[in-house]
Amino acid sequence: MSPTVERRPLQGSERGVIASVLLLIALLVVMDVVGDLRQGASAWHVALEILAAGLALLGATHLLRSTLRLRRRLVRQAEDLSQVRAQAAAWQQQARRHVEGLSHSIDVQLDGWRLSPAEKEVSFLLLKGLGLREIADLRGTHEKTVRAQSASIYAKAGLAGRSELAAFFLEDLLVPRTAADAEISLPAGQPAP
Repeated sequence: MSPTVERRPLQGSERGVIASVLLLIALLVVMDVVGDLRQGASAWHVALEILAAGLALLGATHLLRSTLRLRRRLVRQAEDLSQVRAQAAAWQQQARRHVEGLSHSIDVQLDGWRLSPAEKEVSFLLLKGLGLREIADLRGTHEKTVRAQSASIYAKAGLAGRSELAAFFLEDLLVPRTAADAEISLPAGQPAP
């Protein structure tokens, strides 16, 4: 059993070298045929040389055509990649505007609750999902301080805790469910809300 050989496509420069060699072979064979015809060589000998020249020309033509197709495909792929990159950049910019808008809206609401700057910072960190110890470590304070600030935030906002704080801001972000969607997700026999 022979070892498997991994095949890779020919590179453009390799294709060019092979096509050039095949064209050179075809040219040399044509020159040889002309010489043979002048010297009166047999017809079968001349026919074989013409066949060899034709095959070399055919191989060179095939390589050159496939190289041109490959170049066109690479140009199309480069154009497609440019379009995808432009779309990704536009999406990122739009997402950044939405996030900045959301952040601004949250900030306005926190101002409306009359939170101190420290409480606002803790609020944002709570909304990001950090735990009290993580917030304390991040801010360089004690966990008891963060716990007291959290309680103050919930009291000023009129909320029961972290889940209500998150729900307060996330509720309006979620697309309202239709009655049909609600019926699909409810267990059998339960009416839609």
